[in-house]
Amino acid sequence: METVVEALLDDGFSRGSGPRVIAVDGRGGSGKTTFASSLAASIDGAVLVHTDDVAWWHSRFDWAPAMIDGILAPLRSGEDVRFTPPGWEAHGRTGEIFVPASASAVIVEGCGASRRELARYLDVTVWVQSPFDEARARGLQRDVVEKGLPMADAEREWDEWMAEEIPFFLSDQPWRRADLIVSGFGDLRVA
Repeated sequence: METVVEALLDDGFSRGSGPRVIAVDGRGGSGKTTFASSLAASIDGAVLVHTDDVAWWHSRFDWAPAMIDGILAPLRSGEDVRFTPPGWEAHGRTGEIFVPASASAVIVEGCGASRRELARYLDVTVWVQSPFDEARARGLQRDVVEKGLPMADAEREWDEWMAEEIPFFLSDQPWRRADLIVSGFGDLRVA
């Protein structure tokens, strides 16, 4: 039986030139970052791009043009990517997102990573499915532990996020286009 990595790198999924572009999508707290990080570590020469970095101080879900113009279209043209998202400069964040054209794979991870607008640039899409209550518990734990937020602030931020995430996903329904659906409940290491 082939591994998840072998399945995602199968030539049957190739839709374009350049690095294989794999989108890892799922609701907040579903485990997609954990899965995508494990996947990137399992593929020699892979680069991980987080939608949160592209959307940073811009918009929770209105970042598709920046992802296309700044990262995906240049990659498909065979160019190295050196992209500073608009919100970075405006809020004093230095640096850039760098993706060499020679990367073996580019894993785009985040809520909306496999959205309709990006479909023509993606080779394969993964949906990380997780029970809503489990995703909420993970999201709150992450915000309290990693961001240092008090629980009340984490709950407020979660509710604000859900107010945008739920309608976005109900409209876009990326799980219907997914090439692979993985369970976000339990061990998310790539086999």
